[in-house]
Amino acid sequence: MQKINRNVVLALLSLTSLVFLLFQLCYYKFYLSQKNGAAFSKVRGSQSGQDSTRWHVVRKFLGLISSHNIPVYLIDPFILGLVDKDIEQIRSSPDGPSPECKYFCAPRDFTTFALLDKTWKHEVGLFRTAEKMGFQWLKIINKDPRLDGMDDLSGMEIPLHYIFKLASHAIHLVVFYERSGNFLWHGPLRLKQHMDRKFVPFRKLHFGRYPGAYEKPELLLVSIDDLKVQIPKNPSSFLEEMSHSRFLECRYREARAFFQLYPDDASLDAVEFRKKAKSLLHLAALTLNNLGVKFWLSSGTCLGWYRQCNVIPHSKDVDLGIFIRDYKADIIPAFQKAGLPLKHKFGKVEDSLELSFQGEDDVKLDIFFFYEEDDHIWNGGTQAKSGKKFKYLFPKFTLCWTEFVELKVHVPCETLQYVEANYGPEWKVPVKTWDWKSSPSNVQDNGVWPIDEWDDVIQIY
Repeated sequence: MQKINRNVVLALLSLTSLVFLLFQLCYYKFYLSQKNGAAFSKVRGSQSGQDSTRWHVVRKFLGLISSHNIPVYLIDPFILGLVDKDIEQIRSSPDGPSPECKYFCAPRDFTTFALLDKTWKHEVGLFRTAEKMGFQWLKIINKDPRLDGMDDLSGMEIPLHYIFKLASHAIHLVVFYERSGNFLWHGPLRLKQHMDRKFVPFRKLHFGRYPGAYEKPELLLVSIDDLKVQIPKNPSSFLEEMSHSRFLECRYREARAFFQLYPDDASLDAVEFRKKAKSLLHLAALTLNNLGVKFWLSSGTCLGWYRQCNVIPHSKDVDLGIFIRDYKADIIPAFQKAGLPLKHKFGKVEDSLELSFQGEDDVKLDIFFFYEEDDHIWNGGTQAKSGKKFKYLFPKFTLCWTEFVELKVHVPCETLQYVEANYGPEWKVPVKTWDWKSSPSNVQDNGVWPIDEWDDVIQIY
């Protein structure tokens, strides 16, 4: 019998051991790891660690809501900012724009989605499924302001936010509700005493520090990082809208207290005036919105909203403010085309511009243009018979949304300071006799228009 070479035997044994080890490695990588969810081989350009965890949590959440037929859409400002840079490529590519996990793997603590309340009503089954999938969850509820009114402060609570947490990442689901002004609203995120304030870093949330108002978005189904998701069709417009979305509720509780001291005028004349003022405000809003001109409730109309949640019946007009930087020459012809003839035009674009349009019967629309200085904002006034100029000073302010006479409209966010500047510390007390040249707390003389300019700066129709 031929003698066996020891070196050959050792080589064969070593080769067999190596093949067996490679088989075990491949078996673990391609079967056990996927079965146990320990790897993320499905991520395009697979990444490891925390990056892949974010993608994995989003994928599981999308699977969860899909299994319950819940239509959500992505409103995460960080991810939408990244998406917006590649939006054309994303729209044109059914499989997404990048071979790598570029968006959902990006560093962040949350991913934020939106849900329209009317599209889903079945909570219990969703939460049970979420728990089986390993999610921890938290529901934040608060009072429904849509049910408040002069006759009733309902106190009924509705869900406003949901948090789903898995591993080191969380999903923030913001619930949007339709308001009577034909817009979407989300409420603030306020934790109650019994809630776990360490559940997630709530202060890092992008939505919930204050209520927000949005137009109804047009949605687009896209593929991002191998995940099908709906996003606003124009991400940049949504992000711009988000930056100016803060919403202020009408103060019904304070309004009720006001009417206990000063009973509301329920006469036929008052009812008719409020009806006409509402119609005029809606027409003015439509006209200015079509022009893309930002405006807000000013003077007596702003006071009526803030003090009594309604139009002041003895005011006899509707007052709006516009920053002079937003002035457009199309404003006058647009209102005339809408059936509101020009009543007067005072001042000029460079100084103290003021427009007044005639509405139905004696109800008129006054538009005041505001000029910004380093430390204050002002609008002007002109006395037609004398050419005297007046200036009304306001502290600087920003704009928030509110709902007034079934209309989504801007008001100064710093409303109290704005109202106090115009009407003084006694603004809560109704005043029926008002002289625009001397009654306002913030009025001051501003000289006289030169006579040779009167034809241009004092126009009455």
